[in-house]
Amino acid sequence: MRAESSAINGTSVAVEHDPQGGREVDPGRSAERRSLGGAAQAGLGVVAFSLTFPATAWGLEGFGPWSLVAVRGVLAAVLAGGCLLVLRIPVPSRRHWGGLAVVACGVVVGFPLLTTLALQTSTTAHAAVVVGLLPLTTALFSALRVGSRPSRSFWVAACAGAAAVIAFTVGQSSGALTGADAYLFGALVVCAAGYTEGGRLARVMPGWQVIGWALVLCLPVSLPGAWLALTYEPVVPGWHGVVGLLWLAVGSQFLGLVVWYRGMAAVGIPRASQLQLAQPLLTLVWSVLLLGERLTWAAPVTALAVLVCIAVTQRART
Repeated sequence: MRAESSAINGTSVAVEHDPQGGREVDPGRSAERRSLGGAAQAGLGVVAFSLTFPATAWGLEGFGPWSLVAVRGVLAAVLAGGCLLVLRIPVPSRRHWGGLAVVACGVVVGFPLLTTLALQTSTTAHAAVVVGLLPLTTALFSALRVGSRPSRSFWVAACAGAAAVIAFTVGQSSGALTGADAYLFGALVVCAAGYTEGGRLARVMPGWQVIGWALVLCLPVSLPGAWLALTYEPVVPGWHGVVGLLWLAVGSQFLGLVVWYRGMAAVGIPRASQLQLAQPLLTLVWSVLLLGERLTWAAPVTALAVLVCIAVTQRART
């Protein structure tokens, strides 16, 4: 494309010309479209992730916690590896493998394992506290890792949104702290690290390749782990357990992360992470529909507060 200046209504506007079609393209409008597309993809990732805890609860009806995590990792790795093989994607350069290992440890192994162990004794509402804190933690990791410096209004809105979500989810679980909290807070830290590193890598390679290679990297561990877990843990594969397992492997572990990393690469890690403020509320909605849990009157009030915070963080300059 070739850029030049054009006068429109007395105002100088930079435009780009497509050398093939000869059309003029406003670079500002093009950047806005890319930003909206990135936000939409990150939003789809949030929807996929919001089903993770209910799907895990279903999966635990038919599988043990170690079996559920290991088998979902194997299935997702087979899917991702097949895509990489069919499309003949070259192996990433050596300098990217350290970052891929962080993604693998945080997103492929750490978060699924710790949250699954927590959900043996915790409700999905209580576990959603982790997701409520995740956007703020991811933004902190981003500031430390990639040098992003969000504005003060961004941080105020992010903290307000996180506080609203925490108050709501703790209220849903009657303010009780359980032995699963150590698992949940550990999952929060490792997932934020994996999201940050994955978002950084998605700037130099497609997002689906980031999670794809991370899954393949875990296969030498997840495959024997699945065999051992299935040997020692009882398996009662009812339809709830099977559907939960398949969603965790295909939706949460692969497709959700594909669009999530693409969205983060387009709009930036801090802004994309704030879309997750809506995730605990979506999780609670799915919990009502799929698990029969009840919501209180506080849900719409918190939802409105979260939506306001998201709007502020999306407008705040980085």
